[in-house]
Amino acid sequence: MSKNFKAVDGNTAATHVAYAYSEVAAIYPITPSSTMGEMADEWSSQGKKNIFGQTVEVVEMQSEGGAAGAVHGSLSAGCLTTTFTASQGLMLMLPNMYKIAGELLPTVFHVSARSLACQSLSIFGDHSDVMAARNTGFALMASSSVQEIMDLATVSHLASLKSQIPFLHFFDGFRTSSEVQKIELIPYETLAELFEPQYLEAFRQRALNPEKPMMKVGAENPDVYFQGRETVNKYYEATPAIVQEYMDKVAKVTGRQYHLFDYFGSPQADRVIIMMGSGGETAEETINYLVKQGYKVGLVKVRLFRPFDSAALRSVIPASVKKIAVLDRTKEPGAPGEPLFLDVVSALAGKDIKIIGGRYGLSSKEFTPAMVKAVYDHLDGAAFHGFTVGIEDDVTGKSLPVGPILETEPEGTVRCKFWGYGSDGTVGANKNSITIIGDNTDLYAQGYFEYDSKKSGGVTISHLRFGKHPIKSEYLVNIADFIALHKPAYIGRYDVLEGIRPGGVFLLNSSWKKEEVFEHLTEDLQRTIIDKKIKVYNIDAFKIAQEVGLKNRINTIMQVCFFKISGVLPEAEAIDLIKKAIYKSYHKKGDDVVKMNMAAVDRALEALEEVPIPDKIIKSAPVPKLIPDEADDFARKVIEPIMHFKGNSIPVSSMPDDGRIPTNTAKLEKRGVAELVPRWLPENCIQCNQCSFVCPHAAIRPKQILPADLEKAPAKFTTLVSNSRNDKNLRYRLQVYIEDCVGCGVCVETCPTKEKSLVMVPLEEERAAGENENVEFFEKLPDSWLDGNKIETIKGSQFLTPLFEFSGACAGCGETPYIKLATQLFGDRMIIANATGCSSIYGGTFPVSPYAKNKEGKGPSWANSLFEDNAEYGFGMRLAVDTIRRQLLANMNAAITAGTQPELMDAFQKMKELWNDRGDQAKMTAEYIQKLLPAALARKDAAYPYLTKVAEFQDYFVDKSIWCLGGDGWAYDIGYGGLDHVIAMNRNVNLLVLDTEVYSNTGGQASKATPTGSRAKFASSGKKTGKKDLGRMAMSYGYVYVASVAMGANMNQCLRAFMEAEAYEGPSLIIAYSPCINHGIDMSKSQQEEKLAVDTGYWILYRYNPQLAKEGKNPFILDSKEPKLDYETFLKNEIRYRSVLQDYPEIATQLFAQAKEEARRRFIYYKKLAEGSL
Repeated sequence: MSKNFKAVDGNTAATHVAYAYSEVAAIYPITPSSTMGEMADEWSSQGKKNIFGQTVEVVEMQSEGGAAGAVHGSLSAGCLTTTFTASQGLMLMLPNMYKIAGELLPTVFHVSARSLACQSLSIFGDHSDVMAARNTGFALMASSSVQEIMDLATVSHLASLKSQIPFLHFFDGFRTSSEVQKIELIPYETLAELFEPQYLEAFRQRALNPEKPMMKVGAENPDVYFQGRETVNKYYEATPAIVQEYMDKVAKVTGRQYHLFDYFGSPQADRVIIMMGSGGETAEETINYLVKQGYKVGLVKVRLFRPFDSAALRSVIPASVKKIAVLDRTKEPGAPGEPLFLDVVSALAGKDIKIIGGRYGLSSKEFTPAMVKAVYDHLDGAAFHGFTVGIEDDVTGKSLPVGPILETEPEGTVRCKFWGYGSDGTVGANKNSITIIGDNTDLYAQGYFEYDSKKSGGVTISHLRFGKHPIKSEYLVNIADFIALHKPAYIGRYDVLEGIRPGGVFLLNSSWKKEEVFEHLTEDLQRTIIDKKIKVYNIDAFKIAQEVGLKNRINTIMQVCFFKISGVLPEAEAIDLIKKAIYKSYHKKGDDVVKMNMAAVDRALEALEEVPIPDKIIKSAPVPKLIPDEADDFARKVIEPIMHFKGNSIPVSSMPDDGRIPTNTAKLEKRGVAELVPRWLPENCIQCNQCSFVCPHAAIRPKQILPADLEKAPAKFTTLVSNSRNDKNLRYRLQVYIEDCVGCGVCVETCPTKEKSLVMVPLEEERAAGENENVEFFEKLPDSWLDGNKIETIKGSQFLTPLFEFSGACAGCGETPYIKLATQLFGDRMIIANATGCSSIYGGTFPVSPYAKNKEGKGPSWANSLFEDNAEYGFGMRLAVDTIRRQLLANMNAAITAGTQPELMDAFQKMKELWNDRGDQAKMTAEYIQKLLPAALARKDAAYPYLTKVAEFQDYFVDKSIWCLGGDGWAYDIGYGGLDHVIAMNRNVNLLVLDTEVYSNTGGQASKATPTGSRAKFASSGKKTGKKDLGRMAMSYGYVYVASVAMGANMNQCLRAFMEAEAYEGPSLIIAYSPCINHGIDMSKSQQEEKLAVDTGYWILYRYNPQLAKEGKNPFILDSKEPKLDYETFLKNEIRYRSVLQDYPEIATQLFAQAKEEARRRFIYYKKLAEGSL
């Protein structure tokens, strides 16, 4: 059989094997393992058969704990079952894993190993999660590369069935799971030949079956439990030999031989590294380089970590070895060493070898050839234990010095870097490029993709390699032959030409003419280009994308340029393959999308130009100043390096010990990433403030201004006479923060004036018009002049300062306007518990915070615990605040009884009267008490002991506003049990559910908020079941405030709901419809989409206020009117529905009719509830 080579990522390789050998898969999404479950579900929906000739039953559960429970049940009933997970997800599976192993049930859990949340969450890779599972009884198999994933996944499934030991097959998250490599796929025919059915029959014989009834023991007492645990020893002792047996069998059919431990390097090595995972590939490449230079060094790659076969390890260590460094990709605080180190020490006890342990690569931290050499140098030098490599530890001095970059890739390897912008399609295009090169040439190919955390608006860097030899470079491209810059805003901010080799190629996307390009580069870029004789090409990809209808999607255009310049394929062949890839990638999004991309290909071929390079520098672009001179140490030592993509250089001493960082820092970024920004046209403006209300990034703000404050205004600082009733002759200004705007256009689409008061114009025009100077002046003006306006109006609310600004959310995000509104209304006393998800990533990613402070220094305090426990986390905050306030009140009363300053006594009495008030009077009274306290304490009178406690708790005179924020994945699924319990406790906690109807953060998987008929990952042919009615369930308690809102449909109703929820003395739940980029809509029209949802009956607006029931009124108010548009009008406006109709017309017709009927019944129910006729 001919070999089948294909470019795939690690997750695809694992799923290929898991699908072949499984009958059931129970799954739950978590980054970076989600795509494994998604692929299995998609293949199943397409009718793909496993080796048994059946489609796999793929089921999404409500959590990883639920998935593990389903796996356990399916195994117990006799089906081969698998799952895929990572990080916190694996932690939720641990209890079931002990049971599965204890019951000798064969299975394979495929884990894209990822950091655990400690001082913070991190979605990137290391072995922390896997090491937490090493006591479960699962065998642990480590893969180092995409090819190894394919091969060792096969070994794991076969060995698990024969040994009866469950396996955890792991590989490094992102570094291997998401890396695209050209590998050999093992055909299903071969996998079937390797499968031994007698072991499946034996497994089925042990299944629960009423025809052969038996019972799995529920409990054992102390007299027998110990003995029961020891019964499994023989199985674990036999497992290593079984694993090696299947490694040998796989080698016979693939030609790739593996062992439990594999040695690479010099046969006479005196220094050896022992490690597992992707770092082993880098170490192997480095060893090949060093051995050629005469170094006697070696490497042991660990394949089977559990059960640990000490004899097998001893057998591969050369007799010449004197020193060993064991590298662990995890940290176990307080232990004498990390897990692999301890096992190696035990296995080699008695040998005359010095063994030390070290840590590397936590959270996908780079592990480069220079770092490998640094470890060998350390073994030859100080050789102390407990070292780290890859960071600068200037606190405990454990880090190793690392030398210059080593160029260890095989000769002829071509290395490319592409700087992109999240949502411009760069990453997708480069994945297609790897596939095109890998599938259509004899070259090996590799692609890895680096991201920041700015959602669809962040920085992306694609690292591509291709060449005639296998690629083992599991690290970022550090010497590049080709660099492309797709976003000119990065010039001066990032060192985009770092590492480019002499004679390399630089491709730029910009609007400049070819004669102007060079002078728009910073001096350092110009000097690099001249000194290294770099060839420079330019294309205005943004202009072409706009003209063909792709908006900011420049990926196809830049891909065409890459192939045209690189010459890796003949041009005509490359263009043909690109067009085929376009159809494959976009046909589900409609013919129009395909046609636009095809047109972009042809236009790109015509528009690419080579840039003339002068002999010397005459004019250069200025380097932008990112951090102001008065910035604090954290901004200068941490934020600024990260702004320049130099976070790897930050030493340990600059990092917070406990994960706490200052807020009010997102404003420092000034990313300037929008091509187009809104321009205010004051002559058309009616001062409604709706644009500010809906702005997802708080980048457009109104103020009323005293005339006296305008004396030093910039010349172009235009204002209007305020049309609010006031006696101060206030002026009005609408200010656009152009460097913070992401150019979504939501404000323009929302502007209600006939002649628009906002128009989109190029960013450069607004810079030239002095808008940055206007912003600087605007910021210094007094905030929150509400004269003539009430807070509870749309207009009035927007004169309040937003304390959530400039987040990393997607352009046009439907979630962030709700968060921003909450901070405007209550931000000066908010404590926020944020569930893991989109809102925690754009709201809480190191080092900057979009949560801001007002001019008095007050603002929201924010924290994230986990995904599943957010309601409980916020509830705990409520308990703490209530407890502190009880102590404050008790000590205040005691101080009054003991007697102290009369003014303070009066103020205490006033504060008691206002104890449950949160308004301005309560705040002023609190401030007055705080002013009086120092003098009263200085008296040291009889009240002194109580006053010291009052001073300790003085921040709590006014109650805090506790908010639990999160998406529907949290509220409807994994965290629903906690949410339900918290609202049932009847305490004053506010819960805001940002309902996107999918798991947005992990890529758009279905949740129980996903409606009937919607396409989502895990629901490829449309979801077959209806959406959970979370609000109706919460209302059943009778004492929970519940509101369903959609800002774009009814801004007043939305504002009213937030005000009522906060005022209600009890639990409140706001469910906010939040259009998402995953829905397949024009995000500039996200607010209009909310209106369409309500007008068609897709989304219902209502408020349920238990306070009204206490007044003898109907607590339920239906704010929606009868639907005035057909239900399917909404469905056909979104790709998530339209694509189901396109690909599965019969299924879609049935599901859409079902969804329409569900919506009709839902509206009738709520209408009757409002009428009191239920």
